[in-house]
Amino acid sequence: MKIGIIGAGFIGRAVAELAVRHGHQVMISNSRGPDTLLSLAAAIGCEIGTAEDSAAFGEVVLIAVPLKNYRAVPVAALAGKIVLDANNYYPERDGQMVELDTHQTTTSELLARHLPESKIVKTFNSIRVKELEVDGQLAGTPHRRALPIAGDDTEAKQRVTKLLDEFGFDTLDAGPLAQGRLFERGTVPYCVRYTLPELKQALAI
Repeated sequence: MKIGIIGAGFIGRAVAELAVRHGHQVMISNSRGPDTLLSLAAAIGCEIGTAEDSAAFGEVVLIAVPLKNYRAVPVAALAGKIVLDANNYYPERDGQMVELDTHQTTTSELLARHLPESKIVKTFNSIRVKELEVDGQLAGTPHRRALPIAGDDTEAKQRVTKLLDEFGFDTLDAGPLAQGRLFERGTVPYCVRYTLPELKQALAI
């Protein structure tokens, strides 16, 4: 599968490494341009490009940019595609966002509003990078870690569940995209290691 990654920070790099390790083709981008990613590409074994390039390249595209920059994410190239949202809201970094402060919406719903023709799945936002790199285990392993996802498209969530299984994690479908609020920053399951039954209990699902 071709996976585009917009954002070459810690999460973007970790997902790129996991994807390449499991046989996927990856293109990663950042806001500073491909020339700044040459050493990263050599280390990981992935392609590099602009955000537009990564959006066009990927069958599935991960958005891992600071939330304040979500409006810079390409729109047309992501139409009809599965978009993985790893964003979290940090007011000290992103500035105050009234809609989020007053719980009128969620981070993923903001992205979905910006990408109305994409299939948004919230994932990878509630695990620390180092744990994403080392916690993966084969399916059926006792006490395997589970990660929550949320989204409005059933087929998209099934595809993401398969990808997470490849990466070594069970998946808990928390429901529609609005339910992503259950595992945003500051919630009970945020960056806590749970098995699937434990995660269901923590989210009361």
